Amino acid sequence: MSQKNRLQSGGRIDRSKPLTFTYNGKQFKGFAGDTLASALLANGVDLVGRSFKYSRPRGIVAAGAEEPNAIMQLGATEATQVPNVRATQQELFSGLVAGSTNGWPNVEMDLMGLVGKVGGKMMPPGFYYKTFMYPQSMWETYEKVIRQAAGLGRSPKEYDPDIYDKMNQHCDVMVVGAGPAGLMAALAAARGGARVIIADEQNEFGGSLLSSKETVDGKAGSAWVASVTKELEANENVLVLPRSTVNGYHDHNFLTIHQRMTEHLADRAPNGQVRARYHRVRAKWVVLATGAHERPLVFANNDVPGVMVANAVSTYINRYGVVPGNELVLMTTNDNAYHTALDWHDAGRKVQAIVDTRKNPTGPLVDAARERGITVMAGSAVIDVQGSKRVSGVSVASISEDGSKVTGSVKKLSADTVASSGGWSPVVHLSCHTGSRPVWDDSAIGFVPGKTVQQQLTAGAINGHYTTADALYEGLQAGQDALEKLGLAKAEVALPESAQVSESKAMALYHIPHTKPTSQAPKQFVDYQNDVTAAGIELACREGFESIEHVKRYTAMGFGTDQGKLGNINGMAIAASALNQTIPDTGTTIFRPNYTPITFGAIVGRDCKELFDPERYSAMHKWHLEQGAKFEDVGQWKRPWYFPKAGESMQEALNRECLATRESVGILDASTLGKIDIQGKDAREFLGRVYSNAWAKLPVGKCRYGLMLKEDGMVFDDGVTSCLGENHFLMTTTTGGAAGVLTWLELYHQTEWPELEVYFTSVTDHWSTMTISGPNSRKLLEELTDADVSKDNFGFMDWKPMTVAGVPARVFRISFTGELSFEINVQANYGLHVWEKLFEHGAKYNLTPYGTETMHILRAEKGFIIAGQDTDGSVHPYDLGMGWAVSMNKPFSFIGKRGMKREDCVRADRKQLVGLKTVDPNIVLPEGAQGVFDPTAPIPMPMVGHVTSSYWSANLGRSIAMGFVKGGLEKMGEKVYYPLVDGRVVEAEICSPIFLDPKGERQNV
Repeated sequence: MSQKNRLQSGGRIDRSKPLTFTYNGKQFKGFAGDTLASALLANGVDLVGRSFKYSRPRGIVAAGAEEPNAIMQLGATEATQVPNVRATQQELFSGLVAGSTNGWPNVEMDLMGLVGKVGGKMMPPGFYYKTFMYPQSMWETYEKVIRQAAGLGRSPKEYDPDIYDKMNQHCDVMVVGAGPAGLMAALAAARGGARVIIADEQNEFGGSLLSSKETVDGKAGSAWVASVTKELEANENVLVLPRSTVNGYHDHNFLTIHQRMTEHLADRAPNGQVRARYHRVRAKWVVLATGAHERPLVFANNDVPGVMVANAVSTYINRYGVVPGNELVLMTTNDNAYHTALDWHDAGRKVQAIVDTRKNPTGPLVDAARERGITVMAGSAVIDVQGSKRVSGVSVASISEDGSKVTGSVKKLSADTVASSGGWSPVVHLSCHTGSRPVWDDSAIGFVPGKTVQQQLTAGAINGHYTTADALYEGLQAGQDALEKLGLAKAEVALPESAQVSESKAMALYHIPHTKPTSQAPKQFVDYQNDVTAAGIELACREGFESIEHVKRYTAMGFGTDQGKLGNINGMAIAASALNQTIPDTGTTIFRPNYTPITFGAIVGRDCKELFDPERYSAMHKWHLEQGAKFEDVGQWKRPWYFPKAGESMQEALNRECLATRESVGILDASTLGKIDIQGKDAREFLGRVYSNAWAKLPVGKCRYGLMLKEDGMVFDDGVTSCLGENHFLMTTTTGGAAGVLTWLELYHQTEWPELEVYFTSVTDHWSTMTISGPNSRKLLEELTDADVSKDNFGFMDWKPMTVAGVPARVFRISFTGELSFEINVQANYGLHVWEKLFEHGAKYNLTPYGTETMHILRAEKGFIIAGQDTDGSVHPYDLGMGWAVSMNKPFSFIGKRGMKREDCVRADRKQLVGLKTVDPNIVLPEGAQGVFDPTAPIPMPMVGHVTSSYWSANLGRSIAMGFVKGGLEKMGEKVYYPLVDGRVVEAEICSPIFLDPKGERQNV
């Protein structure tokens, strides 16, 4: 088929690059720069789908994300099937295969259309609820029929062959929308030195300027766009994202962006390239420059193919060189839509009439139309459309000044295209995502963003200011305001000049009257995709649905893939009229993510670029940096790993730290350990249920070590919990396990034991914790406190409130090194002060900071486990030789008690934690090494366990290790062998995991 509606010149398409595509099994031609929608219109394709409920013929209505009808199934193969793609946003490529998503046996001859014609009046809102209730036993049969008749598109039956990815981004200013307002905001922010991300859903920046004849700074709007875009692309602080839809705007200025990387190139992404990318953006300030969608008018048979939104007609003419018809009737409530009639006329096609609902329209655009000989029918409206699969004519009549009723006789006009404009609706969707409720603006005749708690600015048509001059000015102001709020100097940016055409006041009209009452008139569609009519909304109101949210759900208004972008305001206006109230009183529905549908592939795609994981620092982090500490990441925290001195190797540093701690005193920043404040009259009972040991009799001022098990009886965390008051406890957890433990406590409280009165609060960040360990730790503490910290007054596993270095503190006599230890906890803001005071007084004792690696060595010398290193989710307390931490006689069971009694858990040959001493004391076993009893056994050797912790102990002058061995607790003194990847076999003796001070005398001095 020839492109009968294509102009010979004009538009932004490349006529030197013809493209072939297939639609519903037929081949057509288009050009590079086309969308699928513009190419279909160029080829004279009128019918692109069938409606949801009535299966009425539907044509293309709009030109962007607001399109409700042209929802396509794409894909040349089964694996590349993509459902529900908007033809208005799908760029054309050679070989594209598309089809309608509904219509049986095909979209041209849909048998369901007969049902819609014959039984349409019997399918009002709530039809399914009212009709398919009885008999109840038939519901599953009804459901199958309904599902067969409804729905859009289908999912592929084969695996997706493409690659997707997602990445995290950070910026000072995130600009959403790259029309004139967004470009000006980005330009100002970028010139001011801010890090900027600007994203737009279209394939090129420019917004409304891409489809208009406006000039900016004396040159074509598109030329101005090109120069600004070029500057932004050249700025290293700016990330330019075309083909990128900001789909969600969430709390704390977190936005998600779906970028279509290669969907415009081929059915599959070229080899080595990704199909789509998902950006997760954290922005300090967000500028919403999302523009506005033109609002169609609601009138009889307004869904016949050939009825379009006025601005969309201009877009197809000016941007794509396509005039979608021959004879146009334009109906408008405002001056702006006159551009469409002028564009149509200038393209060489006939404008039958401009039907203006206002009584006396005046202004330059009205004059321009009359100068071209175009008939302007004032105070009138198109009240009905003739045609089935294409418009063939319209009925026009005079209407009252308020637009509520027909006042004159009906006149028929010949036409194959009807363009309508009821004004503009600001695109407030993203602002609504954050919980902000839009507010009605009478001057804009639309809802604009309301108050927000986000660091958000708005510019352009989203504010209800629809001229290019307003957009440029507000964009510049938003960019400068963002710079000021960021503490940056305002940029040198001149405001571009844009010719302003004066427009007379628009008329607030949404629903065009008919000679018959709405309930008896031909269908007047509000929501094209879901077949929601004006009569249906009025019926819902009569049936008692007064809340607009209830009306929405009862009628399905705005439920489609377009989320009511075209119809919702009209629907609200009709509901307001039916309820005899104003639109502000009626309110609006709230839009939710996603703004447009996105592929699951992008959401779950591979992680790329920087890992988005917050870095957490203790109050002493600056001090650690100054001392040259090496860090390791533990549960998002940056923990000092070790503190090397000049010229020291890591092992030398560890040896020094270990010896200093055991011989005098060492200090560890333990602030990162998880801390959970637990309160409530049932706190003791709750602790008894989540820990394996008993807690009912723990006195105030005492601490106790406990193991936490999963339902299967396997250890998943450990820690010390202290009794602060009769119903008040402080639980400590491993650094990496803190979040998981808190989640675990909340899960069991909320789902299993909600009757218990207990409350949990994470206080990890509230406290700075410093542990001083070693024989001189008491002497050091005594210099900084007036409290009695003697052995007799402050025993092991006690805690006391006291003042340390002039700061209120909680001090705990607990030890993870086996040495005399004091764990000092102060409010986090005082942490560095107390830390520095300890070093000031500790110099005489050679106070030595040590990191996590020395901590591991010291605890291993004492045989203390680390949950997650010496446990792996498959060991219970008895496997660890820690049966002493299990109380089987508690009145109420504890989590994991039954799990430990399973047959597999009581086997005699289970792997058990033991100590390992290599026969050659200088060999340090690799962690993870697999043990065997017979090193000469044929491969595959029967493996009997593995090494979990292994270190060189400077205090013992030899290597030490801990690991699992089958039946190990009964094999003390026996040998086990570890074949290594380099061919060596290391022999080790099974021993107690306690290598130092087995009686615990050092920690009790």
